[in-house]
Amino acid sequence: MFEETTFASARKIELLEAAYRYSLTHGLADLSLRPLAAAIGSSPRVLMFLFGNKDGLLRELLARARIDELAMLDHIQEPSNTTAIGLAAAIERLWAWLAADEHRQLLRLWAEAYTRSLIEPDGVWGGFAATTVRDWLAVLAACQPPRERGSEKGAARRTLALAILRGALLDLLATEDHDRVTAAVHHQLALFHHRRAAAPRP
Repeated sequence: MFEETTFASARKIELLEAAYRYSLTHGLADLSLRPLAAAIGSSPRVLMFLFGNKDGLLRELLARARIDELAMLDHIQEPSNTTAIGLAAAIERLWAWLAADEHRQLLRLWAEAYTRSLIEPDGVWGGFAATTVRDWLAVLAACQPPRERGSEKGAARRTLALAILRGALLDLLATEDHDRVTAAVHHQLALFHHRRAAAPRP
């Protein structure tokens, strides 16, 4: 029994990774088990056995996408640097990652899931958008100095930082106009630096 369970778990992980790679190319909204199974060397029956149903598979794929999202966010602050890098540096580093061509598939998948969770809040997509907002705000908060982090203005500043990144990302995904969108992000970065320098010292 133990060997069977271990094999099933290993096979589930293997198929989940394959299904995730498939979804990066084909998206999640119109996912169909039969073409998915054929593409990853499985069968609809096996997928149903391992994941329960299509919704179960979708939930696990969304969770898998969140792992990649959190891994990306985790690299913003260097582990060896205990000093908060500040929102301007966080925006700059996040945008450099978001704007890279090699991350486009993941970000299209993120945008698809984010949008779908807004129009189907009670379905399998429910909560994805709100969860990703909390994830990003938590990372941005960790980049702020403690005094700023705990203030209302600090919360507003990191919310603005998130709005800049999210808006620029959606624009980039829609238009592929990297230079124009990046210039806009850098313009906002200059404003962040200016406001920080002009803020009164405690």
